[in-house]
Amino acid sequence: MKKQLLVMTVAAAACACTSSVFAQAGDTLSRIKASGTITMGVRESTAMSYSLGDGKYTGFHYDVCANIIKDLQKQLNLPKLETRYQPVTSQNRIPLVQNGTVDLECGATTNNASRQREVSFAVTTYVEEVRMAVKANSGINSIRDLKGKTVVTTTGTTSVQLLRKNERANGIEFRELQGKDHADSFLLLESGRADAYVIDASTLAAFIAKAKAPKDFKIVGEVLSVEPIAIMLRKDDPAFKKAVDDSLRAQFKSGEVARLYDKWFMKPIPPANVVVNLPPSDATKDAWAHPNDKPTEDYMKK
Repeated sequence: MKKQLLVMTVAAAACACTSSVFAQAGDTLSRIKASGTITMGVRESTAMSYSLGDGKYTGFHYDVCANIIKDLQKQLNLPKLETRYQPVTSQNRIPLVQNGTVDLECGATTNNASRQREVSFAVTTYVEEVRMAVKANSGINSIRDLKGKTVVTTTGTTSVQLLRKNERANGIEFRELQGKDHADSFLLLESGRADAYVIDASTLAAFIAKAKAPKDFKIVGEVLSVEPIAIMLRKDDPAFKKAVDDSLRAQFKSGEVARLYDKWFMKPIPPANVVVNLPPSDATKDAWAHPNDKPTEDYMKK
């Protein structure tokens, strides 16, 4: 009997502990205040967030998120708020947000209806166009020119599906490769193993700028999709989402986000001091002027 009671007591304690974990996961602000830490999801190689090595990260979304964290520290009246960094990939970013490992995913994630069923998104910080990069002397200028060619994209992204769904791709047969990450995908193009790399234009522009011979590449073809890029958060935590959105709205209004955009897309950036040279689109500027968390599908209706 005593053994049964012990088992029941341990089980009850485990349930209580599990309930507490789930309660904390749904109250991110309280957990951050209690622990004095926040975890930022960062990418190794995107135009929005990338590694400098030795556990250091930087980029447009990195800076935007750093400002959010400063605002959260003020809101929670914390003398210090430690930022921890968790590298994420296209494949694991959503699970790591869902399970509480990451509080702010500050990579380059598209807000769409499917993902909104699993996670939440802050208001849009950047509106992306999906296009393709090719060798400048390839003769490829449109989707029609991909017949019999090899197209690479990154595992966990939707770029090739978008390409196949485009009406101009009807009857066009091409081979498909997948890079393990964006750097690997660009290497496949750079080495000649792929004829075109399809992904966000900002990612393409960043890798071309960092290439050994940037003039050997060009971004071409039809716009395959217009996609809102936003910071990803756990679902069903309205207080945390409001705090993040309030910080972003303040950064939009003050011109801070526009300043950071100019810093990262129009001026030399580390470590090679290259210039991406990608001015903000009208859609991006409209997202700053009228903050919203609409998914891709709403943009496609326009």
